[in-house]
Amino acid sequence: MFEISLKNRKYLLIATAFLVVGCGEASSNSPTQTLDQQESLTKITVTQQELLDAINKARSVARDCYPDDPNRGFMEATHPLTWNSDLYASALEHANDLAQSNTFSHDGSGTESDITGDGKPSKFYERIVANGYTNYYTVGENIAGGQKNLEEVMKAWLKSPAHCTNIMKDSYKEVGVAIVVKEDSNYGIYWAQNFGAKTK
Repeated sequence: MFEISLKNRKYLLIATAFLVVGCGEASSNSPTQTLDQQESLTKITVTQQELLDAINKARSVARDCYPDDPNRGFMEATHPLTWNSDLYASALEHANDLAQSNTFSHDGSGTESDITGDGKPSKFYERIVANGYTNYYTVGENIAGGQKNLEEVMKAWLKSPAHCTNIMKDSYKEVGVAIVVKEDSNYGIYWAQNFGAKTK
């Protein structure tokens, strides 16, 4: 069972899912909550459906994820993703860890907030499995920090070749996205997207 203490933490929890961006990949209608943030951050109001719609809107249009390399990166428009609560839980675990540990990496911090790591840095696919998303044949992760709204974070991810590729990847079927706000951290707000597809 995924469990995090709410002590001294503020979450924008969306059931089901930068100034900086990061991504990873491996193979093998919730209520809206508004958070008061530091003055440099506006109030954030976003729903699970809005997150899913933004991703699926991006996937509905063919795009060149590597515009500087004509031999690589053109992605055809593809099918929409569905929300997965286990992918959301793994995204929430990692976004919370980044905020609490004041780090920014696909690897967990190895601290108390890196729940899956249990004292050592966790890998994104380990967090995905630990949160119940098993029997997968492909999974991936995008992270971001500092963007104040959904439009900003999607723009940043789509401008980055590897993140754009994760968003557009045809083999993915499901997604979960989490957002964590921590006023006294480096970026103030942390975004995590986890993607996956299970074997039949």
